[in-house]
Amino acid sequence: MTDWKANRFWDVARTVNSGNGFTIHLDGHPVRTPAKAPMVLPTAAMAQAVAEEWNAQGQVIDPETMPVTKSANSAIDNVSHRVSEVAEMLAAYADTDLTCYRAVEPEGLVKRQNSAWDPLLGWVSERFGVRLFPVEGVIHRPQPFGTLKALRAPLDAMTPFELTAMYDLVSISGSLVIGLAVNDGHRSPDSLWISSRIDEDWQVERWGEDVEASHEASRKRLAFLQAAIFLALARR
Repeated sequence: MTDWKANRFWDVARTVNSGNGFTIHLDGHPVRTPAKAPMVLPTAAMAQAVAEEWNAQGQVIDPETMPVTKSANSAIDNVSHRVSEVAEMLAAYADTDLTCYRAVEPEGLVKRQNSAWDPLLGWVSERFGVRLFPVEGVIHRPQPFGTLKALRAPLDAMTPFELTAMYDLVSISGSLVIGLAVNDGHRSPDSLWISSRIDEDWQVERWGEDVEASHEASRKRLAFLQAAIFLALARR
């Protein structure tokens, strides 16, 4: 995503129904993306969230406090121009999905992975009618072509805004299964985030917390949860 900073130059941001979507006006002037495209948003809820982010700014615009705006910019400037490519990229995660690669030992970690990930693979089987096969160790085992095709189908049906959210959900967690579970509302985003951290949390319990790694984990968790919010806003 593009980084940008500028001084605040408006008094009030408000939403406007443009007929083909919703725009944000700053003192009557429509907002554009960093690539100068019109910022046309798909739902009133997303537009309201973006307007609130602009209204909450101080003297200097801080993009880090505007996650919905940043994701909307990415959807319009980047994802909308390569929808099929992004869908293919995300679908490829299923072939090496986090939930399929299991430890051989220690026993405690094996049990924890199985407890967290087996139900998710069971849900995939029920929801999409295909099976992903767990693998012991880290050597790649290709998943059936039909399975990968079936799990790409929901991605192909998504809008650029939905795909933008899915990109973060899948790439941050390392799992298309987890991303699709968020997409379907199968479980809460926070519980699914915990499911993506089985290995890391085990290491922390065993060896202790590393401050830098903990900070990075917190940053990723926030980005994951923000992506889940953006996905919901894209549909309201």
